[in-house]
Amino acid sequence: MITLVWRDVRRGYGSGGTTLLVGFFLLVATLFPFATGPDAALLARVGPGVIWAAALLAALLPVERLVAPDVDAGVFDQLDLRGYPPATVLAARVLGHWLGFGPPVMLAAVIAGGLLDLPLAALLRVEAGLALGTPGLAALAVVTAALTAGLRGAAAVAGLVMLPLAVPLLIFGAGSVAGDGPGLKLLAATSLLLVAAAPFVAAAALSARDS
Repeated sequence: MITLVWRDVRRGYGSGGTTLLVGFFLLVATLFPFATGPDAALLARVGPGVIWAAALLAALLPVERLVAPDVDAGVFDQLDLRGYPPATVLAARVLGHWLGFGPPVMLAAVIAGGLLDLPLAALLRVEAGLALGTPGLAALAVVTAALTAGLRGAAAVAGLVMLPLAVPLLIFGAGSVAGDGPGLKLLAATSLLLVAAAPFVAAAALSARDS
């Protein structure tokens, strides 16, 4: 598992994918104030939602390279023959994708919080929400990658698949900033459910594709 996770993390950071992901995240957060104007109160109110929407889009950005290249190269079949079931490999893929996506987005969210004029207390709640919710986004990205592997126009299809499924995370994540409700608990529960189910759903998707 450590070897598989390290392989995915090294591929993400080494290919510049993480830099592109963070740049895309900050670009979304930077453009929003230009669209809404410099109203500090408005930016502080909608800022958490903007950060979560940017995180969702950033998680979707590398979806084409999460599973499809290894499917085409027969990596999953080779690992299966060596005693590593696809669900185990995909669990490592979820963790590897999160390590290359979650911590950098959480760091970039500090810059985005400044651009959106978020108070410190709100920014801390956003960071707590991202820590709980980004594993769920990573799990959804891997499931989406498995479902769309080998399809023509996979990037467009991936967006149609992943965005509706991520709505609960987006709602609970943005809502948790209020600090006076079960938002963080619901976010953590949803993320945990996605992380637990993702390897098996993705493995079933690959199995159905091969049959």
